[in-house]
Amino acid sequence: QVHLVESGGGLVQPGGSLRLSCAASGSIFSINTMGWYRQAPGTQRELVALITSDKSTNYADSVKGRFTISRDNARNTVYLQMNSLKPEDTAVYYCNVRGTVADLFGNRRDFGSWGQGTQVTVSS
Repeated sequence: QVHLVESGGGLVQPGGSLRLSCAASGSIFSINTMGWYRQAPGTQRELVALITSDKSTNYADSVKGRFTISRDNARNTVYLQMNSLKPEDTAVYYCNVRGTVADLFGNRRDFGSWGQGTQVTVSS
Protein backbone atom coordinates (compact mmCIF):
# COMPACT_ATOMS: atom_id res chain seq x y z
CA GLN A 1 0.00 0.00 0.00
CA VAL A 2 2.97 2.31 0.45
CA HIS A 3 5.37 2.60 -2.44
CA LEU A 4 8.83 4.14 -2.19
CA VAL A 5 10.79 5.45 -5.16
CA GLU A 6 14.47 6.23 -4.73
CA SER A 7 16.69 8.29 -6.99
CA GLY A 8 20.05 10.00 -7.05
CA GLY A 9 22.62 7.24 -6.87
CA GLY A 10 25.56 6.91 -9.22
CA LEU A 11 29.32 6.96 -9.65
CA VAL A 12 31.32 9.74 -8.02
CA GLN A 13 34.98 10.38 -7.34
CA PRO A 14 36.33 10.44 -3.78
CA GLY A 15 35.59 13.78 -2.20
CA GLY A 16 32.54 14.29 -4.37
CA SER A 17 28.88 14.68 -3.45
CA LEU A 18 25.58 13.00 -4.20
CA ARG A 19 22.03 13.63 -3.10
CA LEU A 20 19.60 10.75 -2.68
CA SER A 21 15.82 11.17 -2.66
CA CYS A 22 13.06 8.81 -1.60
CA ALA A 23 9.40 9.65 -2.20
CA ALA A 24 6.60 7.74 -0.50
CA SER A 25 3.14 7.36 -1.98
CA GLY A 26 -0.04 5.49 -1.12
CA SER A 27 -2.74 5.62 1.52
CA ILE A 28 -0.50 7.37 4.00
CA PHE A 29 -2.09 8.86 7.09
CA SER A 30 1.11 9.88 8.80
CA ILE A 31 4.85 9.20 8.64
CA ASN A 32 6.94 8.76 11.76
CA THR A 33 10.53 7.86 11.00
CA MET A 34 12.32 8.05 7.68
CA GLY A 35 15.77 6.62 7.29
CA TRP A 36 18.57 5.57 5.01
CA TYR A 37 20.41 2.26 5.27
CA ARG A 38 23.19 0.81 3.17
CA GLN A 39 24.57 -2.58 2.34
CA ALA A 40 27.94 -3.29 0.81
CA PRO A 41 28.74 -6.71 -0.73
CA GLY A 42 29.32 -9.34 1.94
CA THR A 43 28.10 -7.14 4.78
CA GLN A 44 24.89 -6.65 6.71
CA ARG A 45 22.58 -3.74 6.05
CA GLU A 46 23.44 -0.89 8.38
CA LEU A 47 21.76 2.31 9.46
CA VAL A 48 23.20 5.45 7.90
CA ALA A 49 20.83 8.16 9.10
CA LEU A 50 17.39 8.53 10.64
CA ILE A 51 14.98 11.44 10.97
CA THR A 52 11.84 11.50 13.10
CA SER A 53 8.56 13.32 12.62
CA ASP A 54 9.83 16.25 14.71
CA LYS A 55 13.01 16.26 12.56
CA SER A 56 15.34 14.90 15.22
CA THR A 57 18.23 13.13 13.49
CA ASN A 58 20.61 10.30 14.21
CA TYR A 59 23.70 9.34 12.21
CA ALA A 60 26.13 6.48 12.03
CA ASP A 61 29.49 7.55 13.40
CA SER A 62 31.12 6.85 10.03
CA VAL A 63 29.05 9.54 8.27
CA LYS A 64 28.71 12.23 10.93
CA GLY A 65 29.77 15.61 9.62
CA ARG A 66 29.61 14.43 6.00
CA PHE A 67 26.01 13.32 5.43
CA THR A 68 22.82 15.25 6.14
CA ILE A 69 19.35 13.75 6.26
CA SER A 70 16.28 15.92 5.76
CA ARG A 71 12.61 15.49 4.97
CA ASP A 72 9.80 17.33 3.23
CA ASN A 73 6.61 16.34 5.00
CA ALA A 74 4.38 17.95 2.37
CA ARG A 75 5.92 15.70 -0.28
CA ASN A 76 6.45 12.61 1.94
CA THR A 77 10.05 12.68 0.78
CA VAL A 78 13.33 12.07 2.55
CA TYR A 79 16.72 13.20 1.29
CA LEU A 80 20.31 12.25 2.03
CA GLN A 81 22.96 14.79 1.10
CA MET A 82 26.30 13.02 0.97
CA ASN A 83 29.46 15.12 0.89
CA SER A 84 33.14 14.24 1.08
CA LEU A 85 32.37 10.75 -0.14
CA LYS A 86 34.88 7.99 0.46
CA PRO A 87 35.39 4.65 -1.29
CA GLU A 88 34.09 2.92 1.85
CA ASP A 89 30.73 4.64 1.31
CA THR A 90 30.22 2.43 -1.74
CA ALA A 91 27.06 0.40 -1.22
CA VAL A 92 23.45 0.00 -2.20
CA TYR A 93 21.45 2.59 -0.29
CA TYR A 94 17.90 1.84 0.82
CA CYS A 95 15.34 4.17 2.27
CA ASN A 96 12.97 3.01 4.98
CA VAL A 97 9.74 4.71 5.98
CA ARG A 98 7.51 3.89 8.96
CA GLY A 99 4.14 5.35 9.75
CA THR A 100 0.40 4.79 9.57
CA VAL A 101 -1.89 4.11 6.62
CA ALA A 102 -5.66 4.59 6.55
CA ASP A 103 -8.33 3.03 4.37
CA LEU A 104 -11.50 4.60 3.01
CA PHE A 105 -13.35 3.71 6.21
CA GLY A 106 -10.82 5.42 8.44
CA ASN A 107 -9.24 2.21 9.70
CA ARG A 108 -5.57 2.69 10.43
CA ARG A 109 -2.61 0.39 10.73
CA ASP A 110 1.10 0.78 11.06
CA PHE A 111 3.39 0.17 8.10
CA GLY A 112 7.05 -0.10 7.34
CA SER A 113 8.34 -0.03 3.76
CA TRP A 114 11.68 -0.29 1.99
CA GLY A 115 12.79 1.35 -1.21
CA GLN A 116 14.18 -0.66 -4.11
CA GLY A 117 17.75 0.45 -3.43
CA THR A 118 20.08 2.73 -5.36
CA GLN A 119 23.75 2.05 -6.04
CA VAL A 120 26.33 4.53 -4.84
CA THR A 121 29.88 3.92 -6.06
CA VAL A 122 32.77 6.07 -4.94
CA SER A 123 35.83 5.44 -7.06
CA SER A 124 38.49 7.26 -9.01
